[in-house]
Amino acid sequence: MSADHSTGRVAVITGASSGIGEATARAMAADGHRVALLARRADRIDALADELGNGAIAIEADVTDRDSIVAAAERVQQELGGADILVNNAGVMLTAPFTSDQREEHRRMVETNLLGAMTATEVFLDQLRANGGGDLVNVSSVAGRVAPAGFAAYAATKWGINGWSEALRVELQPDVRVIVIEPGATTHADSKRVSKEALDWSIPPHDIADVIAFAVSRPQRVTLNEILVRPTVQAM
Repeated sequence: MSADHSTGRVAVITGASSGIGEATARAMAADGHRVALLARRADRIDALADELGNGAIAIEADVTDRDSIVAAAERVQQELGGADILVNNAGVMLTAPFTSDQREEHRRMVETNLLGAMTATEVFLDQLRANGGGDLVNVSSVAGRVAPAGFAAYAATKWGINGWSEALRVELQPDVRVIVIEPGATTHADSKRVSKEALDWSIPPHDIADVIAFAVSRPQRVTLNEILVRPTVQAM
């Protein structure tokens, strides 16, 4: 494989139906990659795959259901020849004070944000290795570095992502590059949970997608292991 990683590879993106996942799919496709869009909302990813073209495929999958990820990996292998890039983007953020009332939300975040990323990685790892020069991109958060009130369980998942990713970096290099992206406040236009003021200063998803696309386009000799991206006005 050429040391130039700018175009032509197969990128698998979880949580591709909206937000950073959707924007990353667009950025990857614009760079010439073929993309496999994984998400629970089949209608959204079907429409996006049709729009992107260039061999894009949509696969209904849930990172908390290993069987669905195994089936997705089989499709990627058969239809696209295997994954070169895996973007672990699927996640949920359910913030609230830490009480027993929130125990279901705590479990959902751990199962999706942390265990889901681990599941997708172990399922697709053989493909990343087999194709040579694979990239593993784990979308963490600024909450993997700071933990304000109300973010206890969410921060736990993102600190977990960061620690797990660092161990994987040591284990998998140089065959697979491990890249951690830590977005600060990020919103998108159809978000119903944020104020207009927050929309005005938060990072739009395409800015994060551009960073991901840049990171995986670097020559094989270069790994951008950890990238923290905050809105310029964000204090924490």
